[in-house]
Amino acid sequence: MGLFGLFGSGNVGNDGSLVAVLDHLRAARPGAEVDALCGGPETVTARYGIPAARLHWFRGEYRTAARPGDLAGKAVGKLVDAFRIAAWVRRHDVVIVPGTGILESTLPLRPWGMPYSLFLVCAAGRLLRTPVALVGVGASGTGSRPVRALTRWAARLAAYRSYRDTLSRDAIRAMGVDTRRDEVYADLAFTLATPPPGDSSGPPGPVCVGVMDFGGSNDERDRADELRRRYLDGMTRFVRALAAEGRPVRLLTGDDVDRPVTEAILEAVDSPMVTAAATASLGDLMKEMAVADTVVATRYHNLVCALKVGTPALAVSYAAKSDRLMADMGLGEHCHPAREIDADRLLEQFHALERNRAAVRRTLAERNPVLAGRVRRQFEALNALLPASGAAPDHARRETP
Repeated sequence: MGLFGLFGSGNVGNDGSLVAVLDHLRAARPGAEVDALCGGPETVTARYGIPAARLHWFRGEYRTAARPGDLAGKAVGKLVDAFRIAAWVRRHDVVIVPGTGILESTLPLRPWGMPYSLFLVCAAGRLLRTPVALVGVGASGTGSRPVRALTRWAARLAAYRSYRDTLSRDAIRAMGVDTRRDEVYADLAFTLATPPPGDSSGPPGPVCVGVMDFGGSNDERDRADELRRRYLDGMTRFVRALAAEGRPVRLLTGDDVDRPVTEAILEAVDSPMVTAAATASLGDLMKEMAVADTVVATRYHNLVCALKVGTPALAVSYAAKSDRLMADMGLGEHCHPAREIDADRLLEQFHALERNRAAVRRTLAERNPVLAGRVRRQFEALNALLPASGAAPDHARRETP
């Protein structure tokens, strides 16, 4: 069984989706061979104990192509990747794309990046008769025609599709894909192990503030610098206000690219009340949030972690998926737009959330088992696609002597 995605590349949400599916596969098909095609194969092998191969042949894929050699390398790499990916897909009985926003364009991306790679995986699966399953994925609309076309064809060619929310299924339907048999469950991270809650009888806990290198969506590239400055200024002012009130603040990230944002806030606020945590997994995030009084977060999986451990959360929303998640958890009124941060208004919303903290915790305690149950049903549906335990691998019958 093969797992495909941008794992091991610094985004803890992507890795959390990998862990959720990997844990299920190990329980449902013990002894099965599992490997990955991903962005950071060395990290994936070291952390999760499975063989992994590099997604891109050209090692400079993620560098800006400033020299002719880089441009040529990327162009050749796209052709080579088509054959490499097909060969990888062919070796498997099933390929699983575990969760993540792999069909989204809520953050900047290029059509020849992940949209192209996912299309190659799904096309190879269809041609080589290897089922490709998009399991609990996120999706969104886009104004980019190439991205939309590649996303539409990847979805059409997949043997199985399910989504983490109705917005994602609606977005794929709007692209012209027949989604009548596609199911909506919940984010795969809702089945991950939850750390014990903090001691409510002890001293007040910190306020966890999850920040992000936010510069708008794929359709807002022309405004990226403006949006990035506005976001950083708003979050800095908000953190400074919390510190002035005597509240300890713990800055969190969800991707390696977010670290300069925490450094900029620490330098600008310059207060012993504000510290930053090193988090390498969703488990690390949940441990920080479990002992917090309140969470204010931007990245989607920061919100998932806060809600999962039952800590009252306020979403600084950069995409509709965050608003939908908060509404599904009964916290729809506790959202603030990332594109138009008003630090004073955000502080007011924070205080309102804290006044309602006990009721919010009760609501989260009621909603969390519901979402975890949806993911368990997702895994039951996934089992039907997996080769039977103990069956001879089908890829061995397809190998040429």
